[in-house]
Amino acid sequence: MRKPRDFDAELKALNDKARTLRARKVSQLGELVIACNSDSLGVEQLAGALLATAKADTATKEAWRRDGASFFRKTSRDADGDDGHARGIAARDGAASSDAAKPGAH
Repeated sequence: MRKPRDFDAELKALNDKARTLRARKVSQLGELVIACNSDSLGVEQLAGALLATAKADTATKEAWRRDGASFFRKTSRDADGDDGHARGIAARDGAASSDAAKPGAH
């Protein structure tokens, strides 16, 4: 006889995993803001800049993507052994990093 599935336990595990992934995403976005030296901007300025990215045309977004990719290659290459911060961001999942780099590049 088959053992019945515990749907409640599976659902709880999936919710826990989703919560962990959201927390990691928030942390990575904060690290990206710091790595780009955008933490010196006021919250309103940073929010305005991010909102402007949503209205940008495709060519502008592509240029920002290239700038962001260049930024991560540069920081990864220039990071010394004492400061693995920028290298750690660049080494993470490439899709998440390049998606996150779009708004902060300009």
